[in-house]
Amino acid sequence: MSVLVVGSVALDSVETPRDKREDILGGSASFFSTVASMLTSVRLVAVVGEDFPAEHLEMLAARGVDLEGLQKADGRTFRWSGRYHGDMVGRTTLDTQLNVFEHFKPQLPDSYRDSDLVFLANIHPELQGDVLAQVKDAKFVALDTMNFWLTEPHVELLRPLLKRVDAIILNDEEARMLSGQHNLVKAAAAIRLMGVGHVVIKRGDAGAMLFDDGGIFWAAAFPLENVVDPTGAGDSFAGGFMAYLAHAGAFNTMEIRRAMIVGSAAASFAVEDFSVDRFRNLTRDQLLARCAAFAKLVEFESIVL
Repeated sequence: MSVLVVGSVALDSVETPRDKREDILGGSASFFSTVASMLTSVRLVAVVGEDFPAEHLEMLAARGVDLEGLQKADGRTFRWSGRYHGDMVGRTTLDTQLNVFEHFKPQLPDSYRDSDLVFLANIHPELQGDVLAQVKDAKFVALDTMNFWLTEPHVELLRPLLKRVDAIILNDEEARMLSGQHNLVKAAAAIRLMGVGHVVIKRGDAGAMLFDDGGIFWAAAFPLENVVDPTGAGDSFAGGFMAYLAHAGAFNTMEIRRAMIVGSAAASFAVEDFSVDRFRNLTRDQLLARCAAFAKLVEFESIVL
């Protein structure tokens, strides 16, 4: 099955307590596509400027990512700059330059309109709705968002979309904002009442939680000794999650739980290097081995009292 992703392709400048990189490949669609291309075919819709390095496009194309939907506009590419705190969890945004992304209007090539799975990355809810209108027969649609879109008046555009998608992927702060509930179990229940069947709440280094008709499922964050750059972890999670579902070709409770583990494994690799560099030579066998290691984290003998 094919996966369509609509989001940002950017150039990031990232500073951590130990190192710094400037103008490296970033953006939600970049991380998503790099990960998802390990398991399935990916169609990318985004916009870049005249200054975007050709080497990044060549890398994505070499991984089989379909770039027909990538627009090249006059001007500079979207740029983000941030500094991570000592705990490698909190961060401060130093600069955001939307540039060509400010006027991005996703237009899908005709060949993309039959996409089986669709991931609506973090863009304006109105644009997410425009994309949905262009892929009416998708089998599974997931939506990401951010705190800015959860404020008035943007959230009024987001809420109707929840009745049209199968899953929403958001972090714990965003889940609380959208639902008005502090407790995450209550927050997920409130979001599901808005019309979305599967609620995935990311909790950073505490893992991710799934709430759906199958109950509650928790995917732990893989314990790592060395975290280099957490920037693309959430989008890498989404790439693994959606790509596994495309590979499985089914969307029942068990397959979605497996997708949670693949997504978590992908996120654990993402933080081990800057940008998408950890994925450049990562093999499918290595990804599967880490998924198996996740199972070991919670394996135990039956308890007898």
